[in-house]
Amino acid sequence: MGDLGGAARKADAMSDLDRQIPYWDAAAATKTFTHPLHLPWLDGIDRHAAILDYGCGYGRTLHELEQQGFDHLTGIDTSPGMIERARLLQPTARFAVLDTPPLSPYPDAVFDTAVLFAVLTCIPGEEAQHRLVDELHRVLKPGGILYVSDYVLQDDERNRSRYDRCAGRYDHYGVFETDDGAVFRHHPRSWFSSLLSGFEPLDTRDITVNTMSGHPARGIQLLVRKTASS
Repeated sequence: MGDLGGAARKADAMSDLDRQIPYWDAAAATKTFTHPLHLPWLDGIDRHAAILDYGCGYGRTLHELEQQGFDHLTGIDTSPGMIERARLLQPTARFAVLDTPPLSPYPDAVFDTAVLFAVLTCIPGEEAQHRLVDELHRVLKPGGILYVSDYVLQDDERNRSRYDRCAGRYDHYGVFETDDGAVFRHHPRSWFSSLLSGFEPLDTRDITVNTMSGHPARGIQLLVRKTASS
């Protein structure tokens, strides 16, 4: 994956649409995240493993990991407001604000595990999503685990109407705007296989999760591994 300096020179900055920092700063004090940790997927991970929560928000997932005995936890997010809330709620974890996403301040191959919970839905652009996954591949050790949780395309009338209404404004079907000013994306299931093709697939599960606005939605969780040769 190359050195961090070389990657930084080659990577373009993510667009404002793929970051939406003002929205997340404004939402930091009020939003609740609900994607669940599937505990059986954590059984084989050492409790002293170095874990990175990319797009950690206010640190909810890291708090759950700490409750399961994990003690080497790092969270990063583009939103200073979210990180401020995270540091108050989870003082034992390490947190940092991402200044040049998707690039992180960490050297190659330093984390045993990374979690990416409801982050891809916040990044409408496919190129930006690929750069993010490349970055996670870079910072994971050979054999490291990536745990992804996100949304698939919904088939209810409310969501189909939102997709159709925004279809002419964005490059991909499934992108939509919310009433409070955010832009999100739901994905075809096949997109995750393509996006994570540089990893070895381990397991997949379907979930139902409440969105930030309280609506039930279909999601997907994927567990993949960085191969020892990559």
